[in-house]
Amino acid sequence: MRNRIRELRARHDMTQADLAMKVKVRRETVVYLEAGKYNPSLRLAHDVAAALGATIDEVFLWDDEEGGEKE
Repeated sequence: MRNRIRELRARHDMTQADLAMKVKVRRETVVYLEAGKYNPSLRLAHDVAAALGATIDEVFLWDDEEGGEKE
């Protein structure tokens, strides 16, 4: 699964620390999320998307290699 967290953060002029504070996690969690090294819980995915003014589907993208396109 890929994500657009870094891109959406930049649009909102938000640092990793800013996002972490908004969703009540450590900055390191945001670093791991952006790097694709951590798959968030549904709750965290929702909170991240809400903080970025987006939907979960706009933030987190399924790779074709990891199970195909969702219809």
